[in-house]
Amino acid sequence: MTDNRKKHPYCFAKLEVVFPEGEDGLRTTPESCFPCYYKTECLREAMKGKEGLKVKEEMVDRAYDSGMIGFFKRWSDKKEFHRKIHEIK
Repeated sequence: MTDNRKKHPYCFAKLEVVFPEGEDGLRTTPESCFPCYYKTECLREAMKGKEGLKVKEEMVDRAYDSGMIGFFKRWSDKKEFHRKIHEIK
């Protein structure tokens, strides 16, 4: 079995490094990540943790604020995210 920490860069799956929030309040991948071989895998791993669930919750709130989803969908999704966050602890 190989040790993943040996093959991945130091920033691997650190959400605030690989998917930081910009000045406009939206999250974007920094240009320094574009040439990285592990970019897609890194973002997927970063989004699996508690911080990733919080990002998904932000997305649901933005969708609700813009009228893309209704109250019950927002409530249901946020309830599910909170349940998953408590499971991770």
